[in-house]
Amino acid sequence: MKTLFLQAPSFDGFDGGAGSRYQAKREIKSFWYPTWLAQPAALIPGSRVLDAPADELSVDATLAIALEYDLVIMHTSSPSFPTDAKFAEEIKKRKPAVIIGMVGAKTAVDPHGSLSASEAIDFVCREEFDYTCRDVANGLAFKDIPGLSYRESDGSIEHNGPREMIENMDELPFVAPVYKRDLKIENYFIGYLQHPYVSIYTGRGCRSKCTFCLWPQTVGGHRYRVRSVENVLEEVRWIKENMPEVKEIMFDDDTFTDFKPRAEEIARGLGKLGVTWSCNAKANVPYSTLKIMKENGLRLLLVGYESGDDQILLNIKKGLRTDIAKRFSEDCRKLGIKIHGTFILGLPGETHDTIEKTIEYAKEINPHTIQVSLAAPYPGTTLYKQAVENGWMEDNKVINLVSNKGVQLAAISYPHLSKEDIYHGVEAFYRRFYFRPVKIWEIVREMLGSWDMMQRRLREGVEFFRFLRAHQS
Repeated sequence: MKTLFLQAPSFDGFDGGAGSRYQAKREIKSFWYPTWLAQPAALIPGSRVLDAPADELSVDATLAIALEYDLVIMHTSSPSFPTDAKFAEEIKKRKPAVIIGMVGAKTAVDPHGSLSASEAIDFVCREEFDYTCRDVANGLAFKDIPGLSYRESDGSIEHNGPREMIENMDELPFVAPVYKRDLKIENYFIGYLQHPYVSIYTGRGCRSKCTFCLWPQTVGGHRYRVRSVENVLEEVRWIKENMPEVKEIMFDDDTFTDFKPRAEEIARGLGKLGVTWSCNAKANVPYSTLKIMKENGLRLLLVGYESGDDQILLNIKKGLRTDIAKRFSEDCRKLGIKIHGTFILGLPGETHDTIEKTIEYAKEINPHTIQVSLAAPYPGTTLYKQAVENGWMEDNKVINLVSNKGVQLAAISYPHLSKEDIYHGVEAFYRRFYFRPVKIWEIVREMLGSWDMMQRRLREGVEFFRFLRAHQS
């Protein structure tokens, strides 16, 4: 079937976070690549990936394109599902014969509820959905496709058996050719990455057991299944030869550094290719590995610190202590590796004192840039189960992760700490981290060294002040 893989239109300023429809808006507009759609698209000849938010396409413009296809597969999430379902209904109104499916963590953990929510949705995929999408596009009978939940002609909902996890990751085709074919590379912008950039995965799954983390608990699993070093380097070589405008490659694996000898081997290969690259890392990578990575083109690490309180880190099963993270941060500073540090407010055990402690901790380790999020109890995660069991959400099971304007909301509260306190803690965090003389001078010095960086920082500053003003109102 003629197949469209679609990121549906969303809020103005929508952030396509980490390859998925994660949150709707952030302080600074940014877009990650829709890798989870590009991967199955690479398996289906003649398919197309359409990223409406990144292309700034209106509802009408996106509908006009969608109506050209026989099969439309939409990526959805818990925050975006209501609007995604409405968009599916608009397609069906205009072309009843079109087959519409949805993929993502939302459908993986709640296939029945997803199908029941709208008759416009014909099927949803569970588990890893690459080959499930391919089987649907190839016209296999729904009843014969593992990992599929679907609506029968009489309206009943059926759930097939599960699809096995992909073990040989090298059998999946490269996603970079799909990016080049279907996407506008210049539309993908992340403030802490050089522009333009490309992000790819070298493996799926994460061995860590963080209670809040969505993908390992829903789709990817806790086994880190990886592509061979040669396969990864071959795709990087393809990018270098066919996308010469790309200035940086981001490896978006949950924890790229989990297998240190493999990370070192890939790094040496990247060094020979002469590319600049970044990756996700846990704050426990030893100096020796960091040094090899830095010497072979590593520029930045995206690191989840989450909290400055060791008890909270224990509560969320982070597998990390603040003393280890501090030593790691100092090692990165010595080697000249930049860090984009991410933090979360509102995790189990949070108090007014621990928020203060985390802000001071962030100032002490001083990542180059930071991201502060609100604890989001996504269905399918341990955090969600804890929130339901302990009554940390007002209506117990119904969650609102974003407002009707697309801004992230605090979904969790505690008897000693309100949602409002957690929510406003984010603003305080940003203000106190960035509006320090040492940080302001660091940013100014960086801007003076690069016209491109100066333009980027000024643009980020304007967007950030708009966010703060909206926050106050």
